[in-house]
Amino acid sequence: MRQFRRCNVASLILGVLVLVGCASQQESEPAAQPEAPVEVAPVQTQPVQAEPEATDFDNRSRPLMPSGRILATKFYFELDQARLSARDLRLLEMHANILTRNRDRRLVIEGHCDERGTREYNLALGERRANAVSSFLTSAGVRRSQIDTVSYGEERPDDPGHDESAWSKNRRAVVIYR
Repeated sequence: MRQFRRCNVASLILGVLVLVGCASQQESEPAAQPEAPVEVAPVQTQPVQAEPEATDFDNRSRPLMPSGRILATKFYFELDQARLSARDLRLLEMHANILTRNRDRRLVIEGHCDERGTREYNLALGERRANAVSSFLTSAGVRRSQIDTVSYGEERPDDPGHDESAWSKNRRAVVIYR
């Protein structure tokens, strides 16, 4: 009980000291003194030229990266997959930025496959690939009305070869600006 009283008394003393300290700080601040007026020399200004606006497209309507390089428009997929890679997502984010700044621009996303699989399977897989790109763009703020998708399946190969090197080039989605 005696120790409990000591804690209460110590807390009470500490609280009083804090209050007294706060009150004394407020009273000890010096009053602000008016300063003498300062003369300012006139400044001559030059007309400022507006910075040229960054362009999103080159003269052939190809999308440009902020660095001015042409932005990739082909996105490649693994065998029987419609998943976008992390690299593709970063590139598609740049496309989304361009499209949200240019609401009058439209694009077509083509889905493609390699020659393996049936015609029906490849058309469906090409559609899933085009839709994967479209879904990302719309989730990043692009209007659905700006995007059309089409699947060509295996009908329009980028490389007509019949080996893995050719097939890997044909498993793709292509973004075409209009």
